Amino acid sequence: MLENDITYKIRGAAFRVHQALGPGLLESVYEAALKYELEQEGLTVMSQLGIPMRYKDMNFDIGFRLDLLANNLVIVEIKSVESLNEVHFKQTLTYLRLSGKRLGLLINFNVNRLEDKTSIIRIINSFDAA
Repeated sequence: MLENDITYKIRGAAFRVHQALGPGLLESVYEAALKYELEQEGLTVMSQLGIPMRYKDMNFDIGFRLDLLANNLVIVEIKSVESLNEVHFKQTLTYLRLSGKRLGLLINFNVNRLEDKTSIIRIINSFDAA
């Protein structure tokens, strides 16, 4: 399955989760529900996957964790905040770089209406992995 097909399924699942649960819950609640929905769609999903930080020739396990990784291709970073800030975009891009993945979705569930481009952001890693 291609990355675009995976992101299509993730967006659909995110809409279903938001419709059922609404805004205002903890990120861990949305993570668990989204993981369940994606697995129902036939995707392989890992949650809270640790990724090391590489510096020169050393790997450091310093606590970076991906919220979700779908089919070992697409990172899903889940937020439940009043509004997305630049740091959220940078965090997702950093996770993409550290993991060597190309595509991520940053999703903020703490909104009245889940919408593409404002609460579901597609982030592309156009750089080599660290």
